[in-house]
Amino acid sequence: MGSRPDVDHEAGHSPINQPENGEALSRPRRDETVTLGVIVGNRGFFPDHLCETGRKTILDVLEKQGIRAIVTPAEATNNGAIESLQEARLCADLFREHSDDLDGVLVTLPNFGDERAIANTLRWAGLDVPVLVHAFKDAADQMSLQFRRDSFCGKMSACNNLHQYGIRFSLTSEHTMDPESSAFAEDLDRFAATCRVVRSLRGVRLGQIGARPAAFNTVRYSEKLFERAGISVETLDLSELLGWIRKMDTDGPVKDKLDEIKGYTRVNGIPEDSLVKMAKLGVAVDRFMDAHGLAATAIQCWTALEEFYGVVPCTCMSMMSNNLMASACEADIAGTVSMYALQQASGVPAALLDWNNNYGDEPNKGVVFHCSNLPNAFFGEAKEMDFQEIIAGTVGKENTYGTIVGRVAPGPFTYCRVSTDDYKGELRAYVGEGDFTDDTLMTFGGYGVFEVPRMQALLAHICENGYEHHVAATRANVASPVKEALGKYLGWNVYLHA
Repeated sequence: MGSRPDVDHEAGHSPINQPENGEALSRPRRDETVTLGVIVGNRGFFPDHLCETGRKTILDVLEKQGIRAIVTPAEATNNGAIESLQEARLCADLFREHSDDLDGVLVTLPNFGDERAIANTLRWAGLDVPVLVHAFKDAADQMSLQFRRDSFCGKMSACNNLHQYGIRFSLTSEHTMDPESSAFAEDLDRFAATCRVVRSLRGVRLGQIGARPAAFNTVRYSEKLFERAGISVETLDLSELLGWIRKMDTDGPVKDKLDEIKGYTRVNGIPEDSLVKMAKLGVAVDRFMDAHGLAATAIQCWTALEEFYGVVPCTCMSMMSNNLMASACEADIAGTVSMYALQQASGVPAALLDWNNNYGDEPNKGVVFHCSNLPNAFFGEAKEMDFQEIIAGTVGKENTYGTIVGRVAPGPFTYCRVSTDDYKGELRAYVGEGDFTDDTLMTFGGYGVFEVPRMQALLAHICENGYEHHVAATRANVASPVKEALGKYLGWNVYLHA
């Protein structure tokens, strides 16, 4: 077995345990908790008491939403709000002190607010995180000098200054909103999803195990464009992985992984030898990910693993994806990025599917399919381990055990495909929403019927722009925050299919 140039090999020590710096790297942060810096805007000739009560209301709302807040102490400024140059400096210093924790900033205007203080705070903090601008509603029966907010007007001024400063920001669904309303709670959920996507993609490390299958030109990608975007790819030759596996016995971690597999899905009729092979493969991939601090993977499948090892990797990949460690087949790293973005937005597993078939004469319906490595979260009750029917005729049924098969359960979903455009030197994506349906379908593998509005227009967009046949999906409606994260804050070219 050849050695990796970035790993020191000591006698008797497997290189799978040694990343480039000789110590195991920590896995990426996986919790869904979002931390926001909070700027409470104020303008002195408007009622100060509105800032005091508004600040308390906003902080209470954030706490109920499970969002951690970093905010200047109430006693440090006038009512804990930001208006003067000195207060802007104070708030910016606080944000810089917590820069490693902050995922975004909420600007809230209980009254008109001082637009310069808001913009200066964000400029001096230098965070480069998503920003949400919120303004309180005026009450129609409280328009006296004592209670009138003028946040309606102040929000325009604040946004004007942010635009002048070149600071990107997001807006609430309505221009002014009651922060205790359900609509604002939904806005906060969307913004939190945007923050999770942005923070997770910046500096993420992905693993590519094996080469792109020769027959799949469609999954080519530019590693350099991803690197420029802060997405690193750690590669591993398939022969090294199989070499590590050959050195394993069946005790300890392999036995634990075997028990995990048997607890994950029905394995009736699957040879024990095939299950042990899957367990060893899973242990090897886990160690590779741990050693290099990887968040997700893409694995070569067709047909090297089946021919030279004797199982498909689908079960291991399904289990990883179900545990929010997205894993794409056919070494499709861009597909992995798509899955990872969706799971960060939704907080639930993502899958990689083929846009595979039309559904009768229904122009807005179709069939998604994979062999499959779909996570359990995608299925109804009827799911089990089986063999890969398509390639069994080529490599033998005995070498293709390990697929997770069943029908995708009905319900809403968001789809996304990220791609690298080498000719334009950019990352691009499309994203949209649809529904998995319960329409009648009898087929094999992991499959489902879907419905997407204006599907023919989406298919035309995919073909005309040279997108891949693979698409990522998650069982939640998160197209808006994903589009906002990838397009506005990461600067990718994003098409939202409405």
